[in-house]
Amino acid sequence: MLKIKEFFKHCLEHCQNLSIKHGIVFVILCLTALVLDQYVKVIMLRGFMWDSEALTIGGYALVYNKGVAFSMFSFLEHYLKYIQIIFLFALLIGAMCSDFFIKHYMPLGILIGAGFSNILDRFIHEGVVDYVYWHYWFDFAIFNLADVMIDISVVWILWQMIAQKTSNLHNKESY
Repeated sequence: MLKIKEFFKHCLEHCQNLSIKHGIVFVILCLTALVLDQYVKVIMLRGFMWDSEALTIGGYALVYNKGVAFSMFSFLEHYLKYIQIIFLFALLIGAMCSDFFIKHYMPLGILIGAGFSNILDRFIHEGVVDYVYWHYWFDFAIFNLADVMIDISVVWILWQMIAQKTSNLHNKESY
């Protein structure tokens, strides 16, 4: 019990050191990702369709994914959305209790917003609304804008981490 109290005390102290600017930018990016993804999904649900040799958007590519990537964990049914909410909040709390939030607040905002957009789908639709189907050379899973934003955010965070590591190595060599 003492360790839990120490953890929350540490988190509270760390959160007090976060700047208002970082928080505002995080919230703006989070809401922008969520609203943009939901807007595109409304367009798709109203019947938008575009088809080419390589890509189909909307139309027969529109599906409700009851699982996560490649329909994994669909057996969890309605419990999956609650597990995902807990996961996203744990990620956010963990990030805010460390330097991770300050270092990666922009891609983290997009990632959290896109993640909550997909979770929102689980409450208002049969599952996550997916509508982009790549079928040139190979068949790829059907996905949506939130999935792309999550992927870009993860790559952005990894790039920042690698850049920081490289910068630290160069600084050590300078001494």
